[in-house]
Amino acid sequence: MQWYTLCFLKQGTKVLLLNRQKNPWMGRWTGVGGKIEVGETPLNSAIREIKEETTIDVSELFYGGQLLWTVDHEITGGLHLFLTELPEKEYFSTPIATREGILDFKEIDWILDSKNQGMPDNIPFVLKDLLLNPQENRYMCYFENNQFLKVEKQ
Repeated sequence: MQWYTLCFLKQGTKVLLLNRQKNPWMGRWTGVGGKIEVGETPLNSAIREIKEETTIDVSELFYGGQLLWTVDHEITGGLHLFLTELPEKEYFSTPIATREGILDFKEIDWILDSKNQGMPDNIPFVLKDLLLNPQENRYMCYFENNQFLKVEKQ
């Protein structure tokens, strides 16, 4: 099973998101991150991915736990979740096009809006929990016939 990192960079009432250029979640807004390389810890992977995808250097990340997913009743992948708070005075101009997609700060209320179709189906649930209840958690997402069914906190 392949492991990935997913990182959310919060600044005030906004979170830096990536509108992905390719699958999975092409055209949807999600956190930054990627595959954990051989010999790399999840934390080191998260720091590297944030730097590669945003040019932002971070040294402190909160570990939010794991998000696993099942496809047709089989666990096929997992994410290590991270959250960090960027200083209000730190300026990062957005939107900006990158090789991964478009980076932009989005208001938390927009991200969590139940009518928002621009987010992967599982992200609002997980991000809301990370922001309101910052502790290490485990989440399970269920997909069947390429359709999202639900996400649960374990």
